[in-house]
Amino acid sequence: MASSRLTHALESADLVLPDTGRIALFQPRADTDLAALPKDRCDVISSFYPDVAALTAQRFNCVLEPTGSYAAAIVFLPRTRALAETLIAQASAAAPGGLVAVDGLKTDGVEAALRKIRKLVNLAGLDTRSHGKLFWFAADDLGNDWTQVPQPQLEGFVTAPGVFSADGIDPGSDALAAALPAKLGAHVVDLGAGWGYLARKVLERETVTRIDLVEADHIALDCARQNVDDARAQFHWDDATRWRPDTRADSVIMNPPFHTSRTPDPSLGQAFVATAAACLKPSGQLWMVANRHLPYEATLTQYFTSHSEVGGDARFKILHAARPLRQGR
Repeated sequence: MASSRLTHALESADLVLPDTGRIALFQPRADTDLAALPKDRCDVISSFYPDVAALTAQRFNCVLEPTGSYAAAIVFLPRTRALAETLIAQASAAAPGGLVAVDGLKTDGVEAALRKIRKLVNLAGLDTRSHGKLFWFAADDLGNDWTQVPQPQLEGFVTAPGVFSADGIDPGSDALAAALPAKLGAHVVDLGAGWGYLARKVLERETVTRIDLVEADHIALDCARQNVDDARAQFHWDDATRWRPDTRADSVIMNPPFHTSRTPDPSLGQAFVATAAACLKPSGQLWMVANRHLPYEATLTQYFTSHSEVGGDARFKILHAARPLRQGR
């Protein structure tokens, strides 16, 4: 499990949750230790499709937003500070008269969050173990003094706290957009579409009749719906490593993620390559951008007849692959 701080605090009775009422769990990951919680009273509030799918399979009730009031709320800190502060504000608002607990690793910025909250409230408890901290306080004590995270400002686009590249166009995506050919075919798939920058660039081509935007983060996908106001766009909240289109595409474009939390994980991008091959027609093409150090060439050889580097710089490489090798759908 990702953490045992919560289970330890509950089982030792250092942290005592209300006997009745619902409990809001903000953004737990699929491997978070939730064993000590009353599952039938919990709402998992998460926008990340793979976590939602895994926790739904564990019989947790998963929702995108808080519904009504909760007796307690627990925030599992993400690594993005803006999103972390937004979630703490939402948790306090969701549990009036109740308790808010915050759990996170040192690498997720929990110490900075703790220092900031200590200036505003008297903590009801603190547990320090497993390279992280769990602390809790009365929700009403936070009041209106907690920072309300402003909406990121990016001219011409809508983004949100915590989504990838919220405050500016990602340089890798910008490089990929510039390298794309004029002709991509009629049907394009954007795997890991984020808030829609690449899709909007693709739709500048009149020859494109359909683009599928596949994104695991529901918040980012909501931004994409606003940024890509085009009838040719279809939006899919799904796991891009498992999603398949109803008809095979002419081209796939992607800037795949390469981190699990803060840990580099090239297998994510490799899984995106496998999905791209499964999505394409026999004559289909993949266009992708990656950090220069990431080892995707061997995976491209496994899934495509040919591939080459067609652009880039010291930081990025633009890779093109053609004619997928059939591996089965």
